[in-house]
Amino acid sequence: MMRPTAFAKTTVLAGGLLVLGIGARIPDDAPQVLISNGIIRTSLYLPDTARGYYRGTRFDWSGAFGFLDYKGHRFVEPWYDAYDPKIHDAINGPVEEFTPLGFTEAEPGATFVKIGVGALRRPDAKTYSFATYYDVVNYGKRSVRTYADRVVFRHELTDAAGYGYQYTKTVRLTNGKPELVLEHRLKNTGQRRIETSVYNHNFFVIDKQPTGPGVEIRFPFAVTAEGKGFGSTILTEGNKLVYARPLEKREQVFSAGLQGFGPSASDYDVRIENRKTGASVRMTADQPLEKLVFWACATTSCPEPYIRLRAEPGQEVTWKINYTFYENSVP
Repeated sequence: MMRPTAFAKTTVLAGGLLVLGIGARIPDDAPQVLISNGIIRTSLYLPDTARGYYRGTRFDWSGAFGFLDYKGHRFVEPWYDAYDPKIHDAINGPVEEFTPLGFTEAEPGATFVKIGVGALRRPDAKTYSFATYYDVVNYGKRSVRTYADRVVFRHELTDAAGYGYQYTKTVRLTNGKPELVLEHRLKNTGQRRIETSVYNHNFFVIDKQPTGPGVEIRFPFAVTAEGKGFGSTILTEGNKLVYARPLEKREQVFSAGLQGFGPSASDYDVRIENRKTGASVRMTADQPLEKLVFWACATTSCPEPYIRLRAEPGQEVTWKINYTFYENSVP
């Protein structure tokens, strides 16, 4: 069993279960740490194969958030009704997923890799499904270092199929700024090329406000939705998405491809603004967009920006995502 290293301080609340958000009940013995820069205060759950808050096989285990507060506004808390550590999306954002390595060529019973999770067993000939829990064959080696304003997660894996990596993710609060930074470093230590996409699901829940009119998603370009788009639920107005009505409980809207962005990293610039409370967040990165997906339910609006990664054996790639929190002018 792997647990956080001894120097990773954890904060555990007393009692049996911690009730948060819209009804999700989370075991309060899940190891976590609080960090702050005096402007933002946030909690992060730490990877643990036995007691970890998130033990699913979809999302990266490094940097699962508990809450995030700025100027009296709360941006992060559970958005879901049901909780189990192995449910694929029982996790708070910002949270990242890598597309699988080696799944299509793996025979049933063989392994494939999810970066940030481990080596997983393909159980049958069915196509890959992010909602499926796959048995973990090799968790790899993890370490965690915590500081007052940041947490450094490291995950190392060597798989029998020829994949290997050293993955370091630093979750940092910038000194003197209302800014959260996710810094990534991925080194290919295996014999096979790493080619994957990574995106952030951004499960923001802003001031517990429901999804609907008053929530706007802005881009630096005129945005359109592929195909039928969002029907009449979400409207595209120039460079923004707006809701025509509130979403009902258990209702979901989805677009597999928002269009309008170009090849420059400057188009990775997305804002979620709550026009009722004024709480807002801006997301930028140092890499161009590969794809831009959007998903929403009654509790959260989720732009999902994709970045493409490629690393030959021995090669290292880096990327960085910035979150700036601010207040917009409420009408």
